[in-house]
Amino acid sequence: MSNRSAQRQARIDSYLDGFRDPILLVGRLFIAAIFIYDATLAVRFADANVAYMQQFGVPGFLLYPAAIFQFVGGLLILVGLYARATALAFAGFCVLTALIFHHEWADLNELVQFGKDFGLAGGYLFLTAAGAGRWSVDHRRRLQK
Repeated sequence: MSNRSAQRQARIDSYLDGFRDPILLVGRLFIAAIFIYDATLAVRFADANVAYMQQFGVPGFLLYPAAIFQFVGGLLILVGLYARATALAFAGFCVLTALIFHHEWADLNELVQFGKDFGLAGGYLFLTAAGAGRWSVDHRRRLQK
């Protein structure tokens, strides 16, 4: 990389750093909304979801704990409370979901769902590494110590 390219990249990086916290907030909103909404659907259509889970050998009684995890965890991510630990738990949840429910790669829809779950896991790993940012409860709690 030439010196000129490095300087241009440094200016771009510096500019984007000014938007770090709003970007993290919007990213948390987007990634949390998926799970908050999914949790409500899981409970609203519990019978169908339990039947689906049982097709893969997953006990139906796990539906409600999974829905609670998704809903409460989504809220924690959204407000940025225990964001890193919650994001790491969601990354694991997404990988397990992909491996358990979406392993029939001959079916294009299942392959897409598998990739989506791993993509979400990647997003959660980024959040685990970056933290929730200054616009979060985690940041406010650190300031109070």
